[in-house]
Formats: sequence, C-alpha cells, structure tokens
Amino acid sequence: MDQVLINGIPSEYVSVADRGLHYGDGLFETIACVGTHAVFIEQHLNRMKSGARRLDIAFPGREFIRHDINRLLRNRGNSKSVIKLILTRGRGERGYRYEPKQSPTRICLLSKWPAHVARWAQHGINSRFCETPASINPRLSGIKSLNRLENVLASGELGTGFDEGFLCDIDGNVVEGTMSNLFAVIDNVLVTPDLSRCGIAGIMREQIMAGAHESGISVETVNLSRNDLMQSQEIFVSNSVMGICVVKQLEQLSFNRSTMTESIKVALEKRIHADAKTAA
Repeated sequence: MDQVLINGIPSEYVSVADRGLHYGDGLFETIACVGTHAVFIEQHLNRMKSGARRLDIAFPGREFIRHDINRLLRNRGNSKSVIKLILTRGRGERGYRYEPKQSPTRICLLSKWPAHVARWAQHGINSRFCETPASINPRLSGIKSLNRLENVLASGELGTGFDEGFLCDIDGNVVEGTMSNLFAVIDNVLVTPDLSRCGIAGIMREQIMAGAHESGISVETVNLSRNDLMQSQEIFVSNSVMGICVVKQLEQLSFNRSTMTESIKVALEKRIHADAKTAA
C-alpha cells in the first residue's frame, strides 16, 4: 500500500466505532489504473452508487471520489497501479441498527501493481474447486460488499499449488472464483454463471460480455455444474486488475485451447482503449 486518503485526508486510521469494521457494513471497488487513467471509472462509480443505494448507505458524490483518485494518481507517468475504493456506513453506536442518512466513511487506497498479473497472463493459472460454499442471498447478490469471509476461507484452501479456486452454491452450481468471475466455452458458446442469487457481477465481466456480443460470439448466463465446467473446451477468469486470465488446469484436467479466449481478449482490449480515449 503506497498512499491512503480517508474522507479526503491523508491517514491510515479509521475510528474504532466505524460500522465497516464491526459489521462489514459497506462496499468497495478495485480499479486498474494506467498512469493517471482509472480504467472504466464510470462503471465502477455506477456500481458503487447502485450498491450504496441498495444498502441504504449515503453516497458521497462522484466529485469527491474522483478528486481523491486524481490526487493519488497525480504524477504517476505511465506506470500501472491499483486503486481501491471503500465506502462504509460510517461511525455508529453499539448494535446492528443504524441511523438513517448518517455520514459515510470513504477510503481511497493506492497500491503497487501486483507482480503475479504478468506471470499469470503469460503462463495461465492452476485452479480447483473449493469446499467453502457461496451463500445464496438474492437481496445481496451483485453487491461488492465488505462481507468477504467466504472468499477469505476459500482462498485459504488454495495452498501453494493453486492460483484460484471456484466456489459453488449449496445446489452445486459453480458461482465464481475467490477473486474473479468465471467464463467457459462450451460447444462454441461463451457461458458464465447466473449471478441472480449470489456472487459479484464484475465490471470486467460486463465488458467481456459486451465485447463478445460485438464480435458476434454467442454469450449465455447459465446454471453451471462442476461437470459442465470439466467438459468445457476453454476456461478463463476475469477481474478488474488481471483482465482476462486463461485457466490452464482445473483439478487434474488440463486445457490446451484458448482460441475463443484470445478473440475475447482482443475485443476487451479495444474497449479498454476506447475508455482511455474517452477519458483523455
């Protein structure tokens, strides 16, 4: 972690009474940055605002968040970095009940670009199924909340032999990775899990699906079983930092094809380039 702003002020400390600490009462966004450009910033802010509305947390306004980001990205040259935005409900009294429209806490963190991203992009990743289940709760599905204990526990199952693990719901449907969205190619169709009951609908997931449609690739959201995934021709994962990363191995099964995946990478790069031109 390089730099931190809390409510626009340089600091590394929040109040011990902050509800984000006590209850995970908040949400976050992780944004890839190239120089002074925060990639797909509008989409990230739209999702944070939507999530805040669903959680009844006051949204501080785009201008404050943009100002924080611009301060941290100033003089970055062409270097890559990662911005993490955190919005909590703010300070509160003891107990679960909260005061309506209380002042939120906004946190903006700038971190170095993770070294593993280039390695994974070049060599692909090894993956497995995790035993930790993804909880079904349609009321919270899609919200990138601070409640990430399932992902933390699932990540603990990876050990040193795996880079990513996939969580299933209690019905056996594969939902997502511990830190990524999941895509597979089955019978020349790009499929991704239905996230209407649980899971996070990532910004890159949205961009990948839009880019695939523009490229004439059929895309479907489906209930995806473990067996479906093991029978697929290609698998890749995505998030805002790694973009697209090929899964070269799932459990003991190796995948050698990435034909459609490479086409989708090209489509995604075009959308990232267009976003940068729009922001310039």
